[in-house]
Amino acid sequence: MTLSTQDGLIYLMVVTAAADRALSNQEIKRMSALVKRLPVFDGYDVSCLPRVSEECASLLQRVGVEGVLEEVIANLPERLQDTAYALAVEIAAVDLELGQEELRWLEMVRDSLKIDRLTTAAIEAAARARLRRA
Repeated sequence: MTLSTQDGLIYLMVVTAAADRALSNQEIKRMSALVKRLPVFDGYDVSCLPRVSEECASLLQRVGVEGVLEEVIANLPERLQDTAYALAVEIAAVDLELGQEELRWLEMVRDSLKIDRLTTAAIEAAARARLRRA
């Protein structure tokens, strides 16, 4: 299976959202908003999001989270690995509650990508600052 870069990034967001076994409306809305506004998704047809999400769920049932992660990384240019991690963190943090499942998933993603610890720490800190409430 060959994923497009954009579909792979969406797969990563879908698995992140499903990591706690509850796909919230906030997570779905954030995924849609990110696809609509980020340059990495320029030209992407947002109406494909439900179909791609279903394909991801199907793959997830067949190969598990490790298999999906391997497939995403195999089709992801190295220069976008920090972007991929930032998207995963953004989706995990959107509901302002990170459970053990989400933390473990983010750890798996972080360990599988070729990005340094300083970069991952910066991405995590930026998400906390951006999503903090008054």
